[in-house]
Amino acid sequence: MPSQRCVARPLATALVAALMVSALGVGDARAAKKKTTRATAVSAQCTDFYAFANADWLKANPSPADGNAASVLGGMRETSLTRQRELLEAAMAAPQGHVQKLLGDFWASGIDEAAVEADGAKPIAPLLDRINAIRKSRDVPASIAALHQVGIPVAFNFSPDIDLQDLERHIGYFMQGGTGLPDPAYYTRTDAETRDLLGRYRNYIKQILALTGTPAAKLDAESQQVIEMETWLARASRPLADLSDPRANFAPVEVKSLAKSYRNLQLDAFLKAQGVRDDTVSMANPELFKQINDLITQAKPDQWKAYLRWRVGDAMAPYLAKPWRDAEFAFRGRILRGQDAPKARWLQVLDAINVAAGPMLGKEYAERYLGSDDKRRAEQVADQVRLALGKAINGSPWMSEPAKAEAAAKLEKLKIEVGTPRRDLDYSVQPMGRGSFGGNVLIASTWHHREEMKRIGKGNAPRRWNVLPQQPALTYDIAQNRLIVTAAALQAPIFDPSKGESSLFGAYGALVGHELNHGFDRTGRMVDARGEVRDWWTPADLSAWDAIATRLGNQYNGRTWPDAGGDKVQGNRVANDAMDDLTGLELSWNAWQASQPSSDKAARQAFFLAWSQLWGQRLSETEAKLRAASANQAPGQLRSNLPLANLPAFAEAYSCKPGQPMQLNDADQISLWR
Repeated sequence: MPSQRCVARPLATALVAALMVSALGVGDARAAKKKTTRATAVSAQCTDFYAFANADWLKANPSPADGNAASVLGGMRETSLTRQRELLEAAMAAPQGHVQKLLGDFWASGIDEAAVEADGAKPIAPLLDRINAIRKSRDVPASIAALHQVGIPVAFNFSPDIDLQDLERHIGYFMQGGTGLPDPAYYTRTDAETRDLLGRYRNYIKQILALTGTPAAKLDAESQQVIEMETWLARASRPLADLSDPRANFAPVEVKSLAKSYRNLQLDAFLKAQGVRDDTVSMANPELFKQINDLITQAKPDQWKAYLRWRVGDAMAPYLAKPWRDAEFAFRGRILRGQDAPKARWLQVLDAINVAAGPMLGKEYAERYLGSDDKRRAEQVADQVRLALGKAINGSPWMSEPAKAEAAAKLEKLKIEVGTPRRDLDYSVQPMGRGSFGGNVLIASTWHHREEMKRIGKGNAPRRWNVLPQQPALTYDIAQNRLIVTAAALQAPIFDPSKGESSLFGAYGALVGHELNHGFDRTGRMVDARGEVRDWWTPADLSAWDAIATRLGNQYNGRTWPDAGGDKVQGNRVANDAMDDLTGLELSWNAWQASQPSSDKAARQAFFLAWSQLWGQRLSETEAKLRAASANQAPGQLRSNLPLANLPAFAEAYSCKPGQPMQLNDADQISLWR
């Protein structure tokens, strides 16, 4: 889009100043100096637009306690949690339909703490009985499969994910897992801090084993057996850093080969027990599964029983009586997560429902809180931003013609899904009732696992999202080439039609543009219009993109991170996200201008206010320093200000001049799609 700003040239500015002095007369030099100073003062909007736009929010939200954070977007999450609670309370009191009856009973069973205490460990008694019935090594694989069925993965993990050879389907991935510590390295490090952590972990294992029925005289021996088992698994596992590249962890094998290669582990029978009938799975670390296959016979049945009872107890501890919850929080909450106190009971129950039955709650959330008019408008705005991206691609000065053609084809096929996934789930679940919270967790978890396994196979790729409708989120799904906007994202300040079209585009539209850019950026170039994994950019396209990203990263680099005790922003780390922020604003501005070509100055200012007011943020020094050292996103102040400083339209709306803090000089401005 052509630039529409009108900025006075330095020579013209000097001439105007000279004429003013001449008109005032040389005899009133003091008055002339005063007038000149007033004329060159920089407005608050052109000095720090973030502080101007968020003044009321910042005043109402002082710096939080150590280790905490507060933000405008975080407030949306709090609103979503409150709405979920209200929905569940209503479903408990007067359910409307089958799913609400299930959710209402689930909620009622969890908030009745007296009933939870009386229930004790009864919910897991059938699982423990099955484990205790193991007599021989050949009994172990069936118990492993049965625990996976109820959503308790032991020995390893197995879940659906995209088939990188055919993005229109999911296959099952056999992956490392089955250990209770978050990093395999914890089991083999020899430094004092790690050894101390491992000692505390063993004490926690003892507590859980005691609650599962291990006599006091056997706690030392059985806890040691558990540590040995998990150490064997950890030594055969890959470092966490090696798991970040999906391509490095994709290794398809034929299912029919599993029975012979892993005879002891009985992986063919495992797949049948999960309801998986596909002919291919991924197994990127066969050495680990050979180790587990050997452990089936090398470890005695009693060691397997101790390990399996521990894994069940650890997984279910948050949903059982107080001794279980206290033990779990003392280690996982206080030591691993650094929490001072457990969450409020209602939040604990809500977390459990979202883990075990999140899609059920999401379905009801959208029906209750997302109106059809808002959904339709959100789709329309997203489509307008998509059209703006198409025009920008066509006119791009940096993208090659072959890349433009592929990008246009990919954009044409892009799907926009708002509110809830297009394909619903099967909600046939056995009645939950209000008698047992832990029992209901297992019922819902079994249902959730069943629905996950249904994703495996041809034609099932779009079955669900990787976010829940009740979680505020906009995200681009690179494998499915789709924009996902959850029901909970369509609330103020992101989505507030009452504030007018300009505000809607300045907030929601800009975030849509931010996400759509992922399909056509350095990462999006790896999946083409046909959904095939290949690089459709030329080397020149990549060089041009990287050059722009480097320049933009340099704008952020070395700036002070607010509240972080002087720590600086690392421009190379935040550059990719900064590119998406800038392009989101560019695209949404173009989309809005195309729909409102005669907008007035107030409307243009409202566009930029809506953007900046997304980023209100307060961090404690501890949290600020942590983010300064590791976050891939810039602090809120810079996410607000630096994209605006690159936009001529912002300068025109607020009469900012080149060289002022909120308006970069022409030569320093960066654009991707403008």
